[in-house]
Formats: sequence, C-alpha cells, structure tokens
Amino acid sequence: MKQKLLHLLVLTALTGSLAFAQGQTTPSAGDTPRPRRGGFGGPIELGPDDKAAFPDAPSGFDQAREGIAHGKLEMVEYDSRSVGNKRKALVYTPPGYSADQKYPVLYLLHGIGGDEEEWRRGGQPNVILDNLIADRKAVPMIIVMPNGRAQADDRAGSNAMATAPAFGVFDQDLLGSLIPFIQAKYSVKTDRESRALAGLSMGGGQSLNFGLGNLDTFAWVGGFSSAPNTKPAAELVPDPEKAKSQLKLLYLSCGNKDGLIRISQRVHAYLKENGVPHIWHVDEHAHDFQHWKKALFQFSQLIFKPKGN
Repeated sequence: MKQKLLHLLVLTALTGSLAFAQGQTTPSAGDTPRPRRGGFGGPIELGPDDKAAFPDAPSGFDQAREGIAHGKLEMVEYDSRSVGNKRKALVYTPPGYSADQKYPVLYLLHGIGGDEEEWRRGGQPNVILDNLIADRKAVPMIIVMPNGRAQADDRAGSNAMATAPAFGVFDQDLLGSLIPFIQAKYSVKTDRESRALAGLSMGGGQSLNFGLGNLDTFAWVGGFSSAPNTKPAAELVPDPEKAKSQLKLLYLSCGNKDGLIRISQRVHAYLKENGVPHIWHVDEHAHDFQHWKKALFQFSQLIFKPKGN
C-alpha cells in the first residue's frame, strides 16, 4: 500500500498540479463540465484504437504451480563505471539454466518509487515465466531487474521525485556496465535480436527512450503505462524507416482507467501515422500491477521468436 501510494504521489508531481492530477481542471467560460475518470494523471479520453489487443490473462497466470520446473532468483552486484560504486540487480534464470546453452535477456525496469525488487514484490515475473515456459508459450530467457535510479544513493527515500534526474542517465549504467556484467557472468546471447528492454511507468518511459534510442542494442522494446519522462514520439522515432527495419517488436500498453494513458496514446498515434509496426494494448485496469504483470505476461510470449510464432 505504501509503495502504491508513493507511485501515485510522485506521478502526480510529474504530471502537474494536484488539481489537474485529480481531473479537477478549471473550465474556461462556456465549457460544459465533463466526468473525469482515472483519478491521478488527468482526464481520460478514449478513442477507437484504445482497446485490447489480447484477451485477458487466464486465471492463475501469476500463481506458482506445483509439478513444473522453477527458475531461480539471484541478487547480484556489479561495478558501475558511470555511477562510481557497486549496484544491485535481481536476476531470474529459467528452469534448467545451464552454461552449455545461450539465453536471450530481458532487462525489466521499475517505477519511480521502486527499486531492483519492485517487480518481484508486485509482479512475480519468475512465477509468470515459470508457468509460460512450462506451457511452451515463452522462450526460456534470463530477466535482469536493475535499479533504474543511477546515482550513488539509489534508494527512493522520502522524496522519490527528487531522484527523477537519475532515471534519465540510467542508460549510461545499463549500456556501459550492466549489460557487459551480465554477458560476463551468465551464458547469454549477445546479438541485438537476443536482447529486450521493457518497464512499467517511469521504467516504461526509460525503456522507450533508451530502447528506441539504441536499436543497435535492443530489438524488442516494451513500455507499460509509460510515464511523462517518455520523450515526445518524434524524438523517440526520428527515422521511422530505420525503426521499421530494426525493430522486431514495439509493444505499448496502458489501462483505460489510467490517467497517464495520453502519454502512450500520443506515441501510438505517431507510430500509426508513420506506419511503424507496433502493438497497442489497452485493458480495463488502472496504473497498477494488475496491468503491469498482465503486460509482462503478453510481452514475454512475443519476444525472441520469429514473427508468426
């Protein structure tokens, strides 16, 4: 509850005044008051494209199952050249992990109030992937959950909003230190088509910013309920033709009760206008882990596979 409240408070600050975040904008003369939905983040206006691309995740998709093989979670420390100290990341290795096999890697980022354990606490990606791998619906993969707050004291603290600038420079840590560390420690594939980047909220914005800005490194990119740190769409994809040729998958999702949906709507509209293939998925949730873990459930089934599989 405390973690969720922190997300709401910080994202309110990111999106403007408290009144706007509650949908209580001051109407101009002659305006007819309209109902507001979604709580924080501003009014929600849904269009014809704002609909589900997939059916709802089945019951039990995020529940640990008996009788199947399970992967492992390991907390690791790596030396960060850009930050100048040791940093932590939580790593999931799939069932049957072996140094005799090479695995693709998903780098999975948290929100502004979270840390390297937020996904485990709220989304249980290890459980979701164990189940999908057992059902042969996902490729066995390694998931790396780092701390996206690239500063010496990388805890959220009492004012997570003050740490926002550290999220903007995380790409230096990710590209310069974390990825090389993972490649040295684990048996992983190192080509761009074996590397994905995705995240929730602030981490969704990071994933779009850093993933689309480094298509020579990431071929699969996902933004779940991406926050206002997301760059304008024309900056994310300045060369649509290059994006078309390099992206294996661009996945955008948000809940229709999420006041931040307009961030992703704008990206979707630009991509559609410029003919950049992508998935735009809108479900019935708000800005919470009910949406994020279902987004991970869908995204992880699509990555590291040839099209049509």
